[in-house]
Amino acid sequence: MKFLSTVCVLGGLLISNLGHAEVVLLGADELSLSLKESPPCCVIDGRKELNRAKAPLPEALPYRPGLSIKPTSTVVVLADSDSEALRIPGIFGKQHPGKPILAVKGGLKTWQAATASLSSAPANDGAPGATLQFVIPHNTCETGQPLQKLQSRKK
Repeated sequence: MKFLSTVCVLGGLLISNLGHAEVVLLGADELSLSLKESPPCCVIDGRKELNRAKAPLPEALPYRPGLSIKPTSTVVVLADSDSEALRIPGIFGKQHPGKPILAVKGGLKTWQAATASLSSAPANDGAPGATLQFVIPHNTCETGQPLQKLQSRKK
């Protein structure tokens, strides 16, 4: 029954805010469910620099004022406090109205719990041995100068 109520709440939030940024503060269970349904394009790490150094998240973009992203799907933001985790998505919500933005309730511990349950979940769909997860390489959501340009050689 809890699963059904979570799905109804998430669905209602997504439908009710079609013209606005869809910022939702989620705990581990709800976040895990949401990530299974729609993997994120960007994970934004809004923690203080010291905390990022102590427990780095290589898949995340460190938040900084003026950070510009180009979200192609759900954006996930985690921070040291819930209030900060809700403040940062407000900035991106103004830049990208209508894009779903998930704020992580409880910060790093919640993020680790939610992603751990994803990686330990048995793969039920697809062909045997098929990979069902896709990891977006670091910095692909960030706009601006590319990190690397691939040049083709003329023969």
